[in-house]
Amino acid sequence: MNDFNRIFGSGPVGLSISIILLLLSNYLRNTFNIPEIFADHYAIRLAIFIILTAVSIAVVGWSFKSLNPMLRGRNLIRTGAFKYFRHPLYGAFLTFFDFGLAILLNNWVFVCWAFLLHPIWHFLVKREENVLTEAFPNDYEEYCKVTGRFFPRLITKKQ
Repeated sequence: MNDFNRIFGSGPVGLSISIILLLLSNYLRNTFNIPEIFADHYAIRLAIFIILTAVSIAVVGWSFKSLNPMLRGRNLIRTGAFKYFRHPLYGAFLTFFDFGLAILLNNWVFVCWAFLLHPIWHFLVKREENVLTEAFPNDYEEYCKVTGRFFPRLITKKQ
């Protein structure tokens, strides 16, 4: 694995796909006049977006504090954000920010976009996880059993 892939992983490819699908969703909304979710609740939508964006920013900050990018792929980190998420940076956007944005944009096509990103990103990170399984064979498999991929696993069973 080269240094770029070790440090950035699936992020650049996933972000590119996410943006392209967001633009496609906007095109579909405008072309097919897909209905809005809420009629006149901009303040509520904005509040939801602000709260989920704040959670996303907090998780991103926690992720950076939990793992030095230079150690990524070299050490299996199980503390901080990585105690709950295997991919906290991706999870911050997929689990929190994207859904907040979908609510703010107020259209069912954007909610579908946010849901569609999850299986796409699951596919993208499988390669990263395969590399980590090879690098830390038993440790990574055990780690996967007690952490969520993009959703935080707050309750775990004792091994």
